[in-house]
Amino acid sequence: MPLLNILSLSAVSLKEISAAIVFAVVGIGCAIAMGVSISKAVEAMSRQPSADKKIRGALMLGLAFIETLAIYALLIAIMLIIL
Repeated sequence: MPLLNILSLSAVSLKEISAAIVFAVVGIGCAIAMGVSISKAVEAMSRQPSADKKIRGALMLGLAFIETLAIYALLIAIMLIIL
């Protein structure tokens, strides 16, 4: 019975489901990447306190790239729903 309900979903609802899956996967990936990069930056700062400004600058640049990926995924998810 549940298989018949899945097959009878309209195209709009399938688009919404695919958009949600896309954004969820990218959101989880971005969260993991941010956590790893922040932990590595803090570890590097604790080992080399004199290089904290360079490490912080590289960290902010990396976090900006990761956040850009999340924004692109949001735009793709919106486009999947609208188009």
